[in-house]
Amino acid sequence: MNMKLRLGSFCGITLMLTSVMGEDAVLFKDDFAGKLADGWTWVREEKTAWRVTDKGLEMRVLPGNLWGRANNAKNVLLRPAPDVARGEVEVSVSVTNRPTHQYEQANLAWYYDDSHMVKLGLELVNKEVCIVMGREEADKTRTLAKIPITATSVRLRLLVAGSQIRGQYRPAGANKWLDAGAGELPAPPDGKAKLSLHCYQGPTDAEHWARFSEFRVLRIGR
Repeated sequence: MNMKLRLGSFCGITLMLTSVMGEDAVLFKDDFAGKLADGWTWVREEKTAWRVTDKGLEMRVLPGNLWGRANNAKNVLLRPAPDVARGEVEVSVSVTNRPTHQYEQANLAWYYDDSHMVKLGLELVNKEVCIVMGREEADKTRTLAKIPITATSVRLRLLVAGSQIRGQYRPAGANKWLDAGAGELPAPPDGKAKLSLHCYQGPTDAEHWARFSEFRVLRIGR
């Protein structure tokens, strides 16, 4: 009788552990509540062109570029990426962007340096607002997805497992994730991945602001 009770308790513990291990673990979150959380750093910071409001982190979409060789975009926000060798990682953020200038964009990116990254964002391409996913390695670029969309507020996420990355998006108010694109991570010299939020290719004659909110980093449970 005692043996059965102990066995039952053991089985119960095993089931409980399996349930816990199957859940996604929050590694980091930032709601940009009055300030940036610790751990963020800037590349080419322009202090007058970003702010934290009660709606989130807002960045002015300045002229400049990260796509290809120019690599002069300002206010590239970075933080260290989790180790994907320990399991699949999901990075997500809500973005609002109303671009009017060709290639004006606001992105979430898996970033190594200005020449190596995979980006996913809202961008104006040939007068259409699009979800654009692109891969860059040694400044050589490849578009993985260009999907016209009517929404100017979306949730974006990157899913990284091993050397593979997938991009998905969900328009504001929707409850279903849609696939954008997928591919292999670039192979930079140092291999140290970072997570990035950034905007660029803004107009020179107008002041446009994009907004980021509810930034989340998860370890995917299996």
